[in-house]
Amino acid sequence: MMRLTAYVSGRVRWVGYRAKIISMAHSFGLVGLVQNRPDGRVLVIAEGEKETVEKFESAIKIENALINVENVDASYTHASGEFSVFRKITGPDEIGERLDDGIEILKYMMLGINKLIAITEPGFDGLNSKMDSFNVKMDGLNCRMDKMLDKQDDTIDEIKGLRRDLTGHMDQRFEYIESELAEIKSALRVKGII
Repeated sequence: MMRLTAYVSGRVRWVGYRAKIISMAHSFGLVGLVQNRPDGRVLVIAEGEKETVEKFESAIKIENALINVENVDASYTHASGEFSVFRKITGPDEIGERLDDGIEILKYMMLGINKLIAITEPGFDGLNSKMDSFNVKMDGLNCRMDKMLDKQDDTIDEIKGLRRDLTGHMDQRFEYIESELAEIKSALRVKGII
């Protein structure tokens, strides 16, 4: 078993670096700790199998949109076995500092939101008036659509009636033609033409 002790510097504080380290340590199956140090660096202690700890050291050199590890000062020793999990250690001032920072951020956000409301409110008032007018027009359009659908139904009924009438008329005409044709054939037979 091996122990990695690493002091990590760069943009590693207040950017979620420790949370990322905890997640990685759990996925590697390591035990140990991560802690912000007064000098601005982050201390990482990890214990586990030699190959796993070495891979973990490479993995903690994170560089993404928020985190930028510039240097890892690492040393290896035999594992002490004093850790049963991997955890974050916070200092006594850390929570208070974060709350103060959070409150300042919230103040700026509220000022921005208030400015945004002041800028957009007149536009929304005008928009409400336009929406009311639009709704009135839509109600009128819906009424017209209902009338059009009623007329469409009337037209369909009329067409169906015309088809029935035409079918009846055509049936009568065909019967008349067939009877006339039968008489013509009969007359032609009497004359011996067919």
